[in-house]
Amino acid sequence: MTSSLVRALVALPLAMFTLPSTLLAADTSPAPVESARPDDFAVGKKAIAAKNWKLAADSFKKVVADNPKNADGYNLLGYSSRWLGKYDEAFAAYDKALALDPKHKGALEYSGVAYLKVNQKDKAEAQLAKLKIICATCEETTDLAKAVAAYQPPAK
Repeated sequence: MTSSLVRALVALPLAMFTLPSTLLAADTSPAPVESARPDDFAVGKKAIAAKNWKLAADSFKKVVADNPKNADGYNLLGYSSRWLGKYDEAFAAYDKALALDPKHKGALEYSGVAYLKVNQKDKAEAQLAKLKIICATCEETTDLAKAVAAYQPPAK
């Protein structure tokens, strides 16, 4: 071997240690992983905006299955179920939302409206009373107060 070749071979391992670390280190940062599943909450909200109550209810059922402590998910499941005319399911969802968050203004308002739909004005008024204690000037309180005031019992 020639002396220049020997010097190059000896110098090669030293050169490896002086290379910038970015060239030597493997990229160990995790690659961003896109969710294979759509955001069910967002899908449900879009379905509500489109008045696609079945899709909305199905989406919010998934939301609460994934997170049984999601009061907003239960509230919107109740809202969607109410629009489908499934009042038992709506009340069950509202009750769950209110069990998780007794001051959930949306669940109080929407359950109050549902009570009016099934001709239980006294229960709607009870929800309105709770809303007035929580926030007398909130939109939910104002909206339910208007609905209660406009309520007309069915003709007998």
